[in-house]
Amino acid sequence: MALKVDQPAEVGEYDEGMQTLLQLVWGDGFLSPGGPDEVARVLEGVDLTGCRVLDIGSGLGAISLLLLTAHGAASVTGIDLEPELVAKATDRARAMGLADRAVFRTVTAGPFGFDDGSFDVVFSKDSLVQIPDKSAIFAEIRRVLRPGGLFVASDWLRGGSGEYSAEMIEYFRLEGITYNMASMAESAAALAAAGFTDIVLRDRNPWYRELARRELESLSGEWYPTLLERLGEERANHFVVNWRQLVTVLERDELKPAHLRAVSP
Repeated sequence: MALKVDQPAEVGEYDEGMQTLLQLVWGDGFLSPGGPDEVARVLEGVDLTGCRVLDIGSGLGAISLLLLTAHGAASVTGIDLEPELVAKATDRARAMGLADRAVFRTVTAGPFGFDDGSFDVVFSKDSLVQIPDKSAIFAEIRRVLRPGGLFVASDWLRGGSGEYSAEMIEYFRLEGITYNMASMAESAAALAAAGFTDIVLRDRNPWYRELARRELESLSGEWYPTLLERLGEERANHFVVNWRQLVTVLERDELKPAHLRAVSP
C-alpha cells in the first residue's frame, strides 16, 4: 500500500519496518491483505494450468510462488521496482526449489522489456495503485498478453472522484507510500480504452473494512508487544495510528479495494 499522490513510486518505500509490519498482519511474504484466500478469490473461476504468468509488483514473491504451487501456472515472471524485494523473492523461490519456474526482475518505470504476446495471464495484487498513468499501464499489459489472454488483478481504488478529503490526505501522510488512485468507473474506462473486452470490476470494500477493523484490534492488542520488540515504540505507535486512519477511510468508502478482470481480444 501507499503517499505521494500523483507521483511515480519511489524505490525503497517498503523498508524493513514496513515489511515487518505488513508480514505480521498479512502473513509471511505478503505485502497486501487477505493471504492465499484472497488470491484465490481474485482468481475465482480462472484456470492457470500451464499458463505463462506475469506478476506486476511481485514484492517478496509469496504470491508469485503461490500461483505456481496452488494454482497450476507453468511459469511466473515477477517484476518489481525495488531490488531488495526482488532479491528476497529470488531467495524464496530458490528455497522452495522453484527457481526454474519463477524469475524475478527489477524494472524501472516505463514499457516492460517483453515481446508482444509473451504471457497468457497478467496478474497483479494491489500494486497498480502506484502507477500514475492507468491508460499507459493497461495498454502495456494488453501488449504483452497473447490474443485471448487474461488480465486479472486486485487494486486499491477510490470511491468517487474530485478532491481528496482531509481524512484521505491524512491517511496518505501516515502511510508514506505512493498512491495514484483511480475510481472503479475510471479504471473500467481506461481498460476499455486500452482495447480490453469482458471487463468486470468487483468492489471489495465491505470485505476489507471488516478485516481491517480486526487487524486494528490485534495491532492495538495481542500483536502490539511484537511491534514494540521489532520496531520500537515510536514506529509501533505510528503504525497503530496509521491503521486507525485506514479503517476511517474504508468506513467512509473513500478507499475501495477492488478486483479487476478483462480479456485481451
